[in-house]
Amino acid sequence: MKTRRASKLLIEPPTSATGDIAFNLIVFFLVCASVQPDTGRKQTIPRSEKQDQQAKAENIEVLLTRGAVAINGNPVSIVKFPTQIKTMIDAKARQQDKVVVVKSKPDATYQHWITVTSIIEEAGGTITIQREEERAVVLPD
Repeated sequence: MKTRRASKLLIEPPTSATGDIAFNLIVFFLVCASVQPDTGRKQTIPRSEKQDQQAKAENIEVLLTRGAVAINGNPVSIVKFPTQIKTMIDAKARQQDKVVVVKSKPDATYQHWITVTSIIEEAGGTITIQREEERAVVLPD
């Protein structure tokens, strides 16, 4: 007569090397992962210099909102924008005068900003960004 074994053996996998294996996998993926720096479109942004009011008035100003563009305060459709900005930039004789001040409202999308600035650069303009409005503060006497 055959006897049955009374004890049931529990077999556990070895867990002593689990930490080492996980560490090696992490190092492997970090070394093998290709790290590419973020690249974008290169732009030459002019230095900020103090200009007199007359020079500021001569610069072309482009205002961007969510879906609209305005040149010097006049709304322009995005279809007519390239030809109008090109004629305005070509009217300037010196390269220093071909500065275009780009103002954008908070609701303007990034893609809209990229599209408009690309058109300006292709037309030969130099883009400068106005970050804050200058305003006069009147103090009470």
